[in-house]
Amino acid sequence: MPEKNISVKELLEQDSGGRQLQGLMAKTLAGIALAWSCFQLWIASPLPFILGFGTFNDTQSRAIHLTFALLLAFMAYPAFKTSPKQKVPYIDLALALIAAATSAYLFIFYQQLALRPSNLTFEDILVACIGIPLLLEATRRALGLPLTIIALIFLIYSLAGPYMPGFLAHRGVSLAALANHQWITAEGVFGIALGVSTSFVFLFVLFGALLERAGAGHYFIQLAFSLLGHYRGGPAKAAVVASGFTGIISGSSIANVVTTGTFTIPMMKKVGFSANKAGAVEVGSSVNGQIMPPVMGAAAFLMVEYVGIPYVEIIKHAFLPAVISYIALIYIVHLEAMKMGMQPIGQRTPKPWLIRITGFAFGAALISGLSLAVYYGLGWLKPLMGDFSLFGVALLLIAVYLGLLKVAVSQPVLEPEDPNKPLESLPDARQVFLSGLHFLLPVVVLVWCLMVERLSPGLSAFWGSVILIFILLTQRPLLSWMRRSSAHPHDHGGVVDGIIDLREGLIGGARNMIGIGIATATAGIIVGAVSQTGVGLVLSDLVEFLSMGNLMLMLILTAIFSLILGLGLPTTANYIVVSSLMVPVIVTLGQQHGLIVPLIAVHLFVFYFGIMADVTPPVGLASFAAAAISRGDPIFTGAQAFYYSLRTVILPFLFIFNTDLLLIDVSFWHGILVFITATLAMLVFSAATQNWFLVKNRWYETLLLLLVAFMLFRPGYWMDKIHEPYEDFDPIELVEVIQQVDAESVLRLRIAGEDAFGDLREFVVLLPVPKGDEVDQRLEKLGLELFEDNGQMMIDNVTFGSLAADLGLEFDQRIIALSAPTDRWTKEWVWIPALGLFLLVFWLQRRRRALSEPNLATA
Repeated sequence: MPEKNISVKELLEQDSGGRQLQGLMAKTLAGIALAWSCFQLWIASPLPFILGFGTFNDTQSRAIHLTFALLLAFMAYPAFKTSPKQKVPYIDLALALIAAATSAYLFIFYQQLALRPSNLTFEDILVACIGIPLLLEATRRALGLPLTIIALIFLIYSLAGPYMPGFLAHRGVSLAALANHQWITAEGVFGIALGVSTSFVFLFVLFGALLERAGAGHYFIQLAFSLLGHYRGGPAKAAVVASGFTGIISGSSIANVVTTGTFTIPMMKKVGFSANKAGAVEVGSSVNGQIMPPVMGAAAFLMVEYVGIPYVEIIKHAFLPAVISYIALIYIVHLEAMKMGMQPIGQRTPKPWLIRITGFAFGAALISGLSLAVYYGLGWLKPLMGDFSLFGVALLLIAVYLGLLKVAVSQPVLEPEDPNKPLESLPDARQVFLSGLHFLLPVVVLVWCLMVERLSPGLSAFWGSVILIFILLTQRPLLSWMRRSSAHPHDHGGVVDGIIDLREGLIGGARNMIGIGIATATAGIIVGAVSQTGVGLVLSDLVEFLSMGNLMLMLILTAIFSLILGLGLPTTANYIVVSSLMVPVIVTLGQQHGLIVPLIAVHLFVFYFGIMADVTPPVGLASFAAAAISRGDPIFTGAQAFYYSLRTVILPFLFIFNTDLLLIDVSFWHGILVFITATLAMLVFSAATQNWFLVKNRWYETLLLLLVAFMLFRPGYWMDKIHEPYEDFDPIELVEVIQQVDAESVLRLRIAGEDAFGDLREFVVLLPVPKGDEVDQRLEKLGLELFEDNGQMMIDNVTFGSLAADLGLEFDQRIIALSAPTDRWTKEWVWIPALGLFLLVFWLQRRRRALSEPNLATA
């Protein structure tokens, strides 16, 4: 557990390395980091394919990626707290070179290894036996003991299988098999997790580092402060929004706390927040930055590989819960300000609601109009210019960039953040907004490439980084030149300053990646052990035994498991480990007990609880970082932050049982409706947990608000109580039911059969009925053939690659239960009584507030 007096600097060192080198060694470290960033940009770009050299396959890229990470880990992180910080001892240099050589071995001897799969030489085994311990030592230095110990336990479990007690026993693996699986093949260290770090994560972390170096972080903080600072508790609301902006480009909750918190936490204290509450608000908003697309603490890219759906779909599913959570945190801050009787800052008079709504609608219409113009304009430009379209788009972006710089120089220069400055006035929102619009250009390019062009995440981040590199090199000389003749002259620096910014941004991005690169490689050991030993099946039996087959209890156990692991593991490693161990268990057991849980919902469930470990005492590092800034108590700060984060705790349970929240199989307008009601539900839940709505809640009002929130979040639960959603039929009648029900209806089938190991199992499938005039046509489209045997409905044949095969149906399985949907009201009708109860509480509290105001006036 971190010490109570840990400093912000020490916490940041955990992300980028604890050594502060000088002289030649500092230049060497910077040069290696710079080379790593350049290598990652090279392999992400189309240049290797255009020029015909420098192309690497996945294994080679991963080997070089880990080589850089290991080299930098031993140089940047001291072995112990007492180790020298200003120089790298010779032993660390030797370890760095040996560790890098063991990783580079896969790149150098790739051809030979590919020609003799699973036929290891003595040298192969030796390299693996040296590389794995050195990787664990790098993990201990960069990330601490917990992940190291967990990986070591899995390695021992792999080797000592025959000696394990009871159900934990397995046949074991030899040292050669372990070396092959964990180091030589792509099943262990050099597996999917490291591949995602190589292909996607590095580029997004680099994108964030370059954007921060360009000045976007300062711009986002000032913009949030200017927009929200004049409201009650304005600095706290600004902290939430600024952390949301920063979270879009940052993958570290600790870095997010320090980036925004050094300015916002002192501001919050000035308007009346206690040290612990100011720190807790910053922690809550910064940790939420990791659930905010597009980066999501690198988990979004891992989900692409693990779930097997496009990146854009991951973003769509994760977007709504993240936005709802941020809106709720702003509301919680507002409630805290109301409790403490805070007043708005400055003399600005809030505009009437009608004018605000009109302005919002006009702004939304303007942005939509510009978006459509850009979309159709580029759609017209690309076919017109053909092979020269890239050149044309580049000229267009340069023209827009110069225009935005011209707008920026018409405004005063943004003042540097000064937390000690008196809170007497706020920056003008319009001036701040216009002064940094060019920072949004790389973000727009990134989102355009992802969402419209549907490029891969790596290539999208590459083009976004290219725009950022151009901005870093040119913005200082261009701004200085343009401001000479403007009303606000200022020297921003020249070309050399721009080159320095670019160099430092590339180095900073690489140093921020050391921990992530090491974590994904070490997590690969755990994933490899799971696949090699079959421990996942053991865990499935254990979880089913502990949960007694109850899905809710199983989810609670998984949440606790994620939190405990998260106490010592970084978010990315925690997600990899828990998703490898627990996600298949939840999906399988849910299917056996009649709840079909979408894979993406379970992955997001695991991820949400993994990030909560950054909040939860006694080890929540984000809480320690915030407490170091606020000078509060880290334990109390963490406890208060967890209290604020209860909304994030309940969200995963809600979207497991109500997948509408993840926008799964919903239309556009239904999605809008779900967003409105889910936001209202989360605000109501926040009012209940904060014990304050318009005035302090009475106990029965809190209960009513919780009931309203549950009715809005899970209307299907209440509708199921009113009217059964399914009607049971004898399985013998399956053919007749398929004939009678409407096309696209979904039947529930309980299936009995053998699993891949010959053990009997039961599970539930949801069988969509395809279109077709005759039952034979519908069965043919399903790829399903049935026959009756002694009063039982059996599966006779399943067409390969058909819908029935995708659902897991196989020959000789028995259908033991059949249910068809009934004709009933839609579940959304439950929202009407929920709104009625909400209005009742609103009326009760409004009346009580009206009665108390005259008393306050006469007191």
